[in-house]
Parts: sequence; structure tokens; C-alpha cells
Amino acid sequence: MGRGKIEIKRIENPTNRQVTYSKRRAGIVKKANELNVLCDAQVAMIMFSSTNKLTDFVSPNTTMKKTFDMYQQASGSNLWNSHYEEMQEALKKQKEINRKLRREIGQRVGGEDLTDLSLEELCGLEQHLESSVKIVAQRKFSQITTQTETAKKKIKNLEEQHNNLLHEFEERLEEEYALADHDGLSALEMAANGASHIFSFRLQPSQPNLRGDGGYEFENLRLG
Repeated sequence: MGRGKIEIKRIENPTNRQVTYSKRRAGIVKKANELNVLCDAQVAMIMFSSTNKLTDFVSPNTTMKKTFDMYQQASGSNLWNSHYEEMQEALKKQKEINRKLRREIGQRVGGEDLTDLSLEELCGLEQHLESSVKIVAQRKFSQITTQTETAKKKIKNLEEQHNNLLHEFEERLEEEYALADHDGLSALEMAANGASHIFSFRLQPSQPNLRGDGGYEFENLRLG
């Protein structure tokens, strides 16, 4: 059995419509390429999906613009005039919007003359300025708060580092005192065990009558 005819009408379901377009798009591009190769025809094609996705094809030995120019010359129509006019109209509107924005900016910064403004326009300008001042004040307060919090964190980190260093210093002092106490006990134990000599570290001047000469000698203590 052959396939039944499919009624040509718009597919209402957007998902099915997009799937069908994706499947048939490749076939259309393939046919356009076959026309170019088999018939040596200059082909230019532009397609837009329902999601505004562009698909185009142009013969390898030409360009899109060249093909359109050939079409205009052959048909006696101009494809660019209407488009150019639309672009000119859009540009004119944008220039007018830009002029108004520049005028409003000048009025807000005080660089524009306000004599031509009516009372209603002046009241509106005043309200805009008051709103702008509030926004600036809020942003300023937010910046100050952020900087204050950052400074507090830095101070807290510095305090922690200071406390850690102080604690480390105290631990080292305790270790040195413990070593000094241990050495003193060792000397006393040596004396108790009958050691004959103990050398003290007290230095005496070798020449008491001369000051600043740096002459010193060790004192030797003997245990009985």
C-alpha cells in the first residue's frame, strides 16, 4: 500500500512544527545543492524557522548579494529600497530618542537651560532628582557598610594573628625556663655526687684598674 496524502496545512503544535521543519530543512538544502550541481544553476536560498533560526544556502561559485543583484536586474524590481527606507526611519527615531535623552541628562546635571520648561516639567524634573539622590545615598550606604565589614574582618584576623604569636612566644619562654631549671638541677646533682670541679660563668675584669679594655677571665670553683 502506498502512503496516503498528507494535507498541507499549518502544524498547530509548536514542537511538532519545529521537528517537521528540522527534518525537511535538510532535504530542501540538498535539493538546492543538486540543482546547482546538476543544472549549473546559481541558487540562493534563505529560510527562517518559527524560532527565527536562519538557514541559508548559496551556490559555491557565487555570493548571496551577487545572486540578489542578478534577480533585481532580471525582474526589474529593487529589493533594497524598502529595506533602506525602513532603516532610515529607524535611524531617525533613534536620533530623536538620543536627542531627548541628552537633553534630560543636561537638565539633571545643570548644563541645560531650564527657562523653556513648564511648571509641570520642572516638578517632574525635581522628582527625578530626588529619586536619583535617594538611589545615590542608598548605594553610598551600601558601600560604607561593605567597607566597614571588610575592615572588621581584617582587624579580627590581625587580632587572631597577634594572639597566636603571643601564645607561641609564651610557650617558647616556658620551654627556656624549663631548660634552665633542668640545667641548674644537673649541676647540683653533680656536686652531690662528688664532682671535683664546677665551672661558673661569672666573668671578672683581668685588669680592674683599666676600664673598657674588655679583659675578662673565668673564675674556677673547686668542690672539696
